[in-house]
Amino acid sequence: MLSTLDQETKTPTLNEQALSSFRAQLRGNIITRNDPTYNNDRKVYNGMIDKRPLLIVKCRDTADVMATVNFARNQNLVLAVRGGGHNGGGLGLCNDGLVLDLSLMKGIRVDPVNKTVRVEGGCLLGEMDHATHAFGMAVPCGINATTGVGGLALGGGVGYLSRKYGLTIDSLLEADVVLADGRFLTASANQNEDLFWAIRGGGGNFGVITSFLFRTHPVSTVYAGPMLWNLDESREVMEWYRDFMKHAPDDIYGFFAFLVVPPVAPFPVELQSKKMCGIVWCYTGALDDAEKAFKPIRGFKKPALDFVGPIPHPVLQSLFDALYPSGMQWYWKGDFVNELTDAAIDIHLQYGEQLPSMFSTMHLYPINGAAAQVGKHDTAWNNRDSTWAMVIAGIDPDPANKDVITQWAKNYWQDLHPLSAGGSYVNFMMDEGTDRVKATYGENYDRLVSIKKKYDPKNLFSVNQNIKP
Repeated sequence: MLSTLDQETKTPTLNEQALSSFRAQLRGNIITRNDPTYNNDRKVYNGMIDKRPLLIVKCRDTADVMATVNFARNQNLVLAVRGGGHNGGGLGLCNDGLVLDLSLMKGIRVDPVNKTVRVEGGCLLGEMDHATHAFGMAVPCGINATTGVGGLALGGGVGYLSRKYGLTIDSLLEADVVLADGRFLTASANQNEDLFWAIRGGGGNFGVITSFLFRTHPVSTVYAGPMLWNLDESREVMEWYRDFMKHAPDDIYGFFAFLVVPPVAPFPVELQSKKMCGIVWCYTGALDDAEKAFKPIRGFKKPALDFVGPIPHPVLQSLFDALYPSGMQWYWKGDFVNELTDAAIDIHLQYGEQLPSMFSTMHLYPINGAAAQVGKHDTAWNNRDSTWAMVIAGIDPDPANKDVITQWAKNYWQDLHPLSAGGSYVNFMMDEGTDRVKATYGENYDRLVSIKKKYDPKNLFSVNQNIKP
């Protein structure tokens, strides 16, 4: 072991010879605490996260990743892996350890003949959407273009196309993986099948994914956008929504939200800064059939705002990015939901009226339809029988409001959790401990533990929603 512990600061210090040798192996960059860019390089999307790694290694290729994993293991350093840096709980960073940063690995190759796309581990959803949209195709993933492909996919991948084409992991064909011992291998339905099963929902527990191969789907222009109703209509909207969404055609997706209308155009002046409820829709069927498909939706109750219409899929994916720039304070709490009961609606209405900031919100993302057609033991993602993935997000640009938005989210979740299905979409969790991880993976947890023991017996990949070997 070449690293030692500074007895005054209790932080590791590195042998300069070892560090120099490591640096010589890399095409990428090593950022230390003395570098002028260090404070900027250690930032992540969530401004509430303030961690100080010993080293940040920006890898340029798989060889860099292999060398970095080996160095972290040999130096006995805590290792965190950062893709897009969007992780709500800040689990792409660590204190006093090494951050393996994939953000320079941006390669994307679309194969229009085989209808696939290969995406490297540092890519963002918007970058993948840009590449596939040129061919009239898309991969089911997320609702924000700024999200990293890797973290989203490894957690399962919920988004606008989930009801039509399933989760992101349901379109994953293979992945290139660097293991804890530094080996490189490919996981697919025909190679290292146990690892392929585990990475489809099991998070970053099993290795560093340097590239993903996804099946693409024919998606170009969709019929989509938000509808908003007055807050005093929330109960009626939620009661209608819970029944409609359970039986809607798979071409229709809509997530419910409590929100504050942004005080900017194109929102009408009379609605700006108002607390409202809304549904953001996405219809993937033929555009000629869209108006007919939305007749029962528009016939339910006239919204105060209806911005639903034809829109390119990448534009829909990035619709809210400007509202949520990197660096804001975030506190997430999530749960899976089977039934939106009257008692649950009562709680939602109470906290929806108490939104603590303009940016704070609650979303209910449907995960039925095509996502529910995959068996709950076919991938590590165990919640195929739930109807929604819920997230409560306290968000504000001002660190002074951190406690207010955090307490609102915690209270909301605590009151609602007894009515949930248990467990949470891992991408909507903070660092919440082993019991929450076990609840999330349910019947699949023991199998994940056995695969973890095989591929990472010493738990090198521990900075995540950790499955302990």
